[in-house]
Amino acid sequence: MTSWKSYLFVTVQFLCLGLIALSGPAPSALGPLALVACGLLLGAWGVLAMRLSELSVLPDVRAGARLVEAGPYRLIRHPMYSSLLIACLGLILAAPLWWRWLLWAILLADLLLKLRYEEGLLLQAFPAYADYMRRTWRLLPFVF
Repeated sequence: MTSWKSYLFVTVQFLCLGLIALSGPAPSALGPLALVACGLLLGAWGVLAMRLSELSVLPDVRAGARLVEAGPYRLIRHPMYSSLLIACLGLILAAPLWWRWLLWAILLADLLLKLRYEEGLLLQAFPAYADYMRRTWRLLPFVF
């Protein structure tokens, strides 16, 4: 059963994503454009490794789910969250207004809380997840 926390995390996430995406111009400078492209490529790689049929925006573990350790999941436990943060950073750098930075900070906080909640659920569902956590980074290899 999906909890109210799952819906709250996803609602905040999509509000921030929508406001960031719709509130500024498309990036035209190389740096911001490269960040958006890297974020989108990482996200696509994560979807391919996860398989679209198993993908869910909710952090809850579905019945019959499997632990994915291929593709970007070999290094990063939450590459989809990383991809959102990287792509949104590129969008913000195209129009770096203070309130867009605030939205990115709220998105970051939301995703950190969501991943902590999700990891608790994954620890309960998969005995091997604790070992997987020791071998991988949360969002950014060699940093966090």
